[in-house]
Amino acid sequence: MPVPFFTVNSQLPGQLGRTGTIRTPHGDIQTPAFIAVGTQATVKAVLPETMKEIGAQAVLANAYHLYLQPGPDIVDAAGGLGAFMNWDGPTFTDSGGFQVMSLGVGFKKVLAMDTKRVQADDIIAEGKQRLAHVDDDGVTFRSHLDGSTHRFTPEVSIGIQHQLGADIIFAFDELTTLVNTRAYQEQSVQRTHEWAVRCLAEHRRLSVERSHKPPQALFGVVQGAQYEDLRRKAARGLTEIVDADGRGFDGYGIGGALEKQNLSTIVGWVSSELPEDKPRHLLGISEPDDLFAAVAAGADTFDCVSPSRVARNAAVYSRDGRFNITGARYRRDFTPIDADCDCYTCANYTRAYLHHLFKAKEILSKTLCTIHNERFIIRLVDQIRESIPAGRFDELREDVLGRYYATKV
Repeated sequence: MPVPFFTVNSQLPGQLGRTGTIRTPHGDIQTPAFIAVGTQATVKAVLPETMKEIGAQAVLANAYHLYLQPGPDIVDAAGGLGAFMNWDGPTFTDSGGFQVMSLGVGFKKVLAMDTKRVQADDIIAEGKQRLAHVDDDGVTFRSHLDGSTHRFTPEVSIGIQHQLGADIIFAFDELTTLVNTRAYQEQSVQRTHEWAVRCLAEHRRLSVERSHKPPQALFGVVQGAQYEDLRRKAARGLTEIVDADGRGFDGYGIGGALEKQNLSTIVGWVSSELPEDKPRHLLGISEPDDLFAAVAAGADTFDCVSPSRVARNAAVYSRDGRFNITGARYRRDFTPIDADCDCYTCANYTRAYLHHLFKAKEILSKTLCTIHNERFIIRLVDQIRESIPAGRFDELREDVLGRYYATKV
């Protein structure tokens, strides 16, 4: 009897949260798990070997960026994403939908989430030009690198991801902002559903054509903004999509721009509609309170660029909150970033030294702080995972969040 792709190991009493195991050709992922983001086949400033040492179970790269540079054919020829970047563990790739949309309207990595704005459907960042145009068949966009024109359809995105060769890939979806009108959100959910049907069909076709390669799992993506009926409809609709053999998606992603205060509610709506025997991935979160909320609401894995991005800008995590290491008070502070942290940076370097590196504009500053931030979040999620079967989830949440958000470093 074949080993299931995902199994639930323990349940959070009275809530949707659980622990589990995702099995991939390149190893198992114990969930809940934080998936480190290596957008361009690298976690910026950190060696893959170092990511393994700090406990990363898997990394996520981006189809949009790797399509533009170096090209999926090169990654394929190298033996796939893991071999290309010298990472022997599980890998994810997202579909490129987020980057096509967000970069295409000038918001870079952050979508417009100011819901006080008047609702409108032609959302463009101030001072930018629209670089992406959506139609029912796909998206035509201009590269943020050189302005060249490209087109992604569901089939193109799945084809790129098959060449990249990640263990877990995502269906191509349309990402909206929170200020899009209700009418457009309805249209977008339907479009994403139709694209999901095409993604699954193309995935099955390529899986046969490339049967000599390790098998890949495909996740459908739930959209619907902050509307309960749309989120539930989108989730149910994805579970009904199956191929000729009756097989559906291997797991599900929960996407879209979210207001922080509604994250738990929205994830809960979606999780309650999705099958219990398939994993749920929440795209783009990593703050401690969001992690606890997402796990309790049923998310199994999540990814975010934030730990590495803020590290490169001198912001570091500690038990007592996040702070900027370039502050004058740290110039003569010869303690580690966090005395309780077991990372390489905290074991060997002081706040004063890191302060100096940033002031001197030394590249090492980014490496050391990224190591710490990634380890901090990975370790926190490990603790959350361990707390569920031990019956300590609520206690851990109270302890961690009470200190992290109540104290100033």
